[in-house]
Amino acid sequence: MMKNKTILLVGGCGFIGHNLAIKLKKMGYEPVVVDSLQINNILSIKDTSENKFKLNEKILKQRIDLLNENKIRLFIQDSRDYNSITRLYKIINPSKIFHLAAVSHANESIKNPHNTFDHSLRTLENTLDFARGNKIHVIYLSSSMVYGNFNERIVDEDSQCDPLEIYGSLKLAGELIVKAYQRVYDLPFTIIRPSALYGERCVSRRVGQIFIESAINKEPLKISEGGQEKLDFTYIDDFIEGLSRCCEYEEAKNQIFNLTFGNGRQIIDLIKILENNFPNIIVENVKRDKLIPKRGSLSIEKAKKFLKYSPKYDLETGYQKYIDWYKSLFKIQS
Repeated sequence: MMKNKTILLVGGCGFIGHNLAIKLKKMGYEPVVVDSLQINNILSIKDTSENKFKLNEKILKQRIDLLNENKIRLFIQDSRDYNSITRLYKIINPSKIFHLAAVSHANESIKNPHNTFDHSLRTLENTLDFARGNKIHVIYLSSSMVYGNFNERIVDEDSQCDPLEIYGSLKLAGELIVKAYQRVYDLPFTIIRPSALYGERCVSRRVGQIFIESAINKEPLKISEGGQEKLDFTYIDDFIEGLSRCCEYEEAKNQIFNLTFGNGRQIIDLIKILENNFPNIIVENVKRDKLIPKRGSLSIEKAKKFLKYSPKYDLETGYQKYIDWYKSLFKIQS
């Protein structure tokens, strides 16, 4: 076990970050969160629907409350500001850094590419420049979107990366920069590629969230190609367990890991689970977005070998847990 237990989470108030901070605290580490709260968070939420705004506000406040309850330090600071952020990082003095800061959805990247670049690569540059001086282990959150269309039934970490759109391209650019810092400055890294995350307190408008909220509000669930496309849905608790193991195993250093459930499931499977909870669901077929890659299963054999990673929540178990949480928010009787 490392002597310095302080772990910095850049962008740590997000969906992944606040869950990871709580997990690390329970493991005996001292997580410290730095976040501007500007991206998909409490200082940026806006929606034409007053109900949607109130829901997002409620969920985001839950994140802050949980950090406070677990006595996790939070610094509100824009990680694009090199001078200010470097001074803060020196005070925090971490032994490891999870770089989570980014625009968290492909659609948002298309709407505002400059903002996506700024919050993805500018923040990463500042993290790496600070870390290289003391060779601090940096764990970088990438995405399965770097693969683009899956050309194999199951993709592994050595499969070709050919992203279709801006989000995946910037994530891949981040990976290349991280690996370059390792070669030039001997900076230890770990790159993580998640897929189709879902779970409590997400406001990123991923498909699992959209479907549940649509079902609750009796709005159509929009699918393309009959919902036959597959995603490797990953419940947040499994993902956080895998991420936390990057702090425990030296074998995590200088490696890339797919961190998913390891089994692609059809979109229609989500709807089948929802139908057991909400009667009279309306499904509407829409034209497929050509910039969304066709995906499926990701191999997690490498994570199993190096991190002893073993996900526990299949879609039926994890998605039902997520639905039950929403029901408690809306006070819906089962």
